[in-house]
Amino acid sequence: MNMSSKHMINILFRRELRSYFATPVAYVFIVIFLVLAGAFSFYLGGFYQRGQADLLPFFNFHPWLYLFLIPAVAMRLWAEERKSGSIELLLTLPVTMWQAVLGKFFAAWAFVGIALAMTFPMWLTVNYLGDPDNGVIVAGYLGSLLMAGAFLAVGSCLSALTRNQVIAFILTVAICFLLLLAGWPLVLDFFRGIGLPLAVIDAIAGLSFLTHFQSISKGVLDLRDLVYFVLMIGFWLYASAVVIDLKKAD
Repeated sequence: MNMSSKHMINILFRRELRSYFATPVAYVFIVIFLVLAGAFSFYLGGFYQRGQADLLPFFNFHPWLYLFLIPAVAMRLWAEERKSGSIELLLTLPVTMWQAVLGKFFAAWAFVGIALAMTFPMWLTVNYLGDPDNGVIVAGYLGSLLMAGAFLAVGSCLSALTRNQVIAFILTVAICFLLLLAGWPLVLDFFRGIGLPLAVIDAIAGLSFLTHFQSISKGVLDLRDLVYFVLMIGFWLYASAVVIDLKKAD
């Protein structure tokens, strides 16, 4: 990636990130995320009752929070551009398809990262109450950010498929839900029941967001888990570019 390409991505990144905070939607999202993350950790996760100095109750609910909150962020990425017709204007500028896709994606990812960073009081709280392994907590934040990026990449592709943000939201929730549960016995038993080979079933189990995230959130930084999220993000962003190219004339 040359300097001019990075410069163009940076311009789009800053433009998109500013647009999030130009409306109350960004602040509503952040408040909802912080309130739900705290409520789930303390009331459903038994943060105090467990008597352990870690943030596992906090991270355990992130996949389910992201399942509904991330599609709400991603649905506007391209559906709004297509509905308003501004996608044609965007693509007539001296910007490539990949620069547009990456600029908008990184802005959305940074926005979610800001919301995630604002949960730092949880980290301060657990250090005040005990002596946690902060390396495990850092790994948990890294895994959460990578998983959020994968959710956003899926949402980017599905947002490009339609002009309707509500449809984009529903499709993203559905696909992400399937990817979350891919490694669960309920799903795997279904595929075993229809007679799929063991290798195919293992491959389906390996697609689970939940399995890879839980491994990282426990402090196990396996290269396979990191590569999985990077490849998942890359695949869905590539699919986004293909869909936008096919739909830009619609």
